[in-house]
Amino acid sequence: MVLQTPNMGPEFVNIPIAAELAAALGLPAFLDRDTNVAALGEMAFGAARECADFIYITVSTGVGGAIVYDGRILHGPDGTAGELGHTPVSMEGLCGCGAVGHLEAFVGGAAMARTARQAVTDGRSPFLADRATQKGLAKIEARDVAEGEDAGDEACHEIIERGRRAFAVACVGFVDALNPTRIVVGGAIADAQGERLLGPARAEVARTAFRTPRSRVQIVRAELGADVGLAGGHPLVIARLGDPAWRGGRATHIPAPNG
Repeated sequence: MVLQTPNMGPEFVNIPIAAELAAALGLPAFLDRDTNVAALGEMAFGAARECADFIYITVSTGVGGAIVYDGRILHGPDGTAGELGHTPVSMEGLCGCGAVGHLEAFVGGAAMARTARQAVTDGRSPFLADRATQKGLAKIEARDVAEGEDAGDEACHEIIERGRRAFAVACVGFVDALNPTRIVVGGAIADAQGERLLGPARAEVARTAFRTPRSRVQIVRAELGADVGLAGGHPLVIARLGDPAWRGGRATHIPAPNG
């Protein structure tokens, strides 16, 4: 049987992919947002083992997230809960979704690249101007900004420091509003930045978050790297098989594996 779906694009909405796959394969099939699946992987096998209440954040081309409460992914009534990258942290900064002030507008890779290209146009970054000459302005990416900061370029430092500050402020909001035990941070940019991203977030939480939740929360690096989605597929299926309550967003508790 061939799975028939429309071409990916603006009309690719409300398509029952999991049901179509299940019918085509004759096997159960389940679908969830990539960051939710990543959170399940980190809970079962990674940095959130034995942790029933945590937030997962991925900082990469964009900024994604997931909220786990009492061992379950929090989906919300419409399945959109956990879009942490679209948390407002400012009254300025254009996000990729078209809104203003979202976290992703400051620390997401695509947004930093967009800001970097503007810095070249404005003549504010000798390092990025040289990169634009070598590879073309349109090909400037977040990696160039990070390398520019390491090389001492002030504009590059300002772009990344603004991202770190936005991330730290967002973490304070997550701690105050959600009282997580951990904030697990993954993604290519987070992996590359390491403590340069997480350290300021810990410091800002310790300085300004509510006293009780800040004393509990740990901000840690994700452990599963690029394989996190594959790792999360297993607990996703285990959680939903035989769960009569499942309706597109209600998974059962996932116990930590033995050993």
